[in-house]
Amino acid sequence: MNDKNNMLALSQERFSARKFTPEAVSQEDLDYIMECVRLAPSAVNRQPWRWLIVRSEEAKKKLQDCYDREWFKTAPIYIIGMKNVNENWVRRYDEKPHGDIDVAIAAEHLCLAATEKGLGTCWVCNYDTAKMQQFFPREGYEAVVVIPVGHIAEDCPRAEKKRKEMSEITEEI
Repeated sequence: MNDKNNMLALSQERFSARKFTPEAVSQEDLDYIMECVRLAPSAVNRQPWRWLIVRSEEAKKKLQDCYDREWFKTAPIYIIGMKNVNENWVRRYDEKPHGDIDVAIAAEHLCLAATEKGLGTCWVCNYDTAKMQQFFPREGYEAVVVIPVGHIAEDCPRAEKKRKEMSEITEEI
């Protein structure tokens, strides 16, 4: 890969990894990733989030019951991004809450930091929300995303990145 300290190179390298080796994520790498998450911007700097680091076998089994996919079970660690439903900023003009947006920004910091460290991630939002609330209840919090993190298996499939052309997504006025 190109220089991993280059944002464009990191964005090009990052993909949805769906197969991991059993090798553990080092505490040093995890600390780095979570510091990048901590520094992410949020509306009015409220940081309305909590990040559950799922490492124990008991917690992993519960999480895997929320999203029952074989590839998902290969991850050595998972990070659940949760929003604080009472502390997220709400735009006064239309009452739009920004907690999901804030968690998403920080989650992408997580993904890019993991990529920089040579680790794989994948956004998972299609989990059983009732089971998630049952297994990981946090007063005032709601899960937004689950991100498996790990060393990418050599035979991990890499789908071609299909992105719209710049002219399809931008407009100068």
